[in-house]
Amino acid sequence: MLMKNTTSDLPLPESFVNFLKENGLNPAIYTACDTLPRYVRLKPRCDDQVEEIESEINCKLSEVSWLPNFYSLPPHVQIASTEAYRRGKIYGIDASSGAAVMALNISPGDHVLDLCAAPGAKLCMMLDLLGDTGSVTGVDVARHRAAACRTMIQKYNLGDHCRLFVADGTTFSLVPTRSVSAGEHVNKKKLDSFGEWTSRRPWKERKCAAKARGNNSMQFALPGVEPELIYYGRYSGVIGCTRDELFQIAGGIDYCSWGYDKVLVDAECTHDGSIRHIQKFEHWGWQTLQRRVLDADRTDSLTNLQLRLLNNGFRVLKTGGSLIYSTCSLTVSQNEDVVEKFLLDNKLAELHEVDAAMNWPCKSGRIPNTLRFDPLISQTSGLFVAKFTKLPSSAASGFGDLMSC
Repeated sequence: MLMKNTTSDLPLPESFVNFLKENGLNPAIYTACDTLPRYVRLKPRCDDQVEEIESEINCKLSEVSWLPNFYSLPPHVQIASTEAYRRGKIYGIDASSGAAVMALNISPGDHVLDLCAAPGAKLCMMLDLLGDTGSVTGVDVARHRAAACRTMIQKYNLGDHCRLFVADGTTFSLVPTRSVSAGEHVNKKKLDSFGEWTSRRPWKERKCAAKARGNNSMQFALPGVEPELIYYGRYSGVIGCTRDELFQIAGGIDYCSWGYDKVLVDAECTHDGSIRHIQKFEHWGWQTLQRRVLDADRTDSLTNLQLRLLNNGFRVLKTGGSLIYSTCSLTVSQNEDVVEKFLLDNKLAELHEVDAAMNWPCKSGRIPNTLRFDPLISQTSGLFVAKFTKLPSSAASGFGDLMSC
């Protein structure tokens, strides 16, 4: 049975309306589908070209006052065919997703890990913020999605400090390699060390990658299989490394000292906070929504995955580093419940206030210091954000779990 929202043409199945009510969510959120703006981010050094870009997209850009370099557009405007988009001056990214990246407070020289990197807009923003030192490592479990990230960073000329892996984010263990600045000498004389990136990989390397994938026709990373490096930039720290140096894994590695400065875990979820995603079920069929969003077994599987991603992201985080956990679900089970379970198991994790959020159009989650964006309050897609810092081991006297250092 379909129920019609009183101020929208988007009908919602009764089962979905009940699902929303069970999670304390107002079905009126989905009445914003025709008024919710689209958002774009201008590449650095393009902020003086706003009028030119407006002419190219035939639309006025409205500056987002609370998020630097972000602009909103009317919902009907399509940017993919515009000159500004083709020339890499702008890229589409929701303001709530931009807020999650800003919450990391990325600084030049940081080593950053994006554990669920696809489709790549947040990865681009991280590289924008990083500047000319440090590195960003992007990971995705699906090869075609990781390849889409590669295409995106190459289009926007942001790949110099980036490396991309097809890998399982719940087990990814590679530490950052030392990145170099533009103009710094790179030693390439070591035997079998990586040279400049080329899309035409040696036959031996292609053969090894194909053997590792085996019969995995969908090309998803399999548990226990070595991460597949599908891209690296000139200053990502890969050039000059041997394969053994790059792929040194776990063992006795002290992640508290050699891990990542910042980690983003934008975890796979039911996407119920995205109006545009829910709209697609009108075409896919509402029975598909039942299977992908409402099915209890599916939700249980997702929350287990989310917790494992969060645990692993925290494991490879440096002491004093910051981790953002986010989902575009608005349900408690995929957000606050996951955070509570994570904090119970990780004594060195501290939930931290997002300082910049004082000026953001969002509300507090059910746990203090967590944030919720939703279409009605924020005029963005729905998003949950929690920020953690990693305390020194001395802060948890008697706690000797190596996984948490």
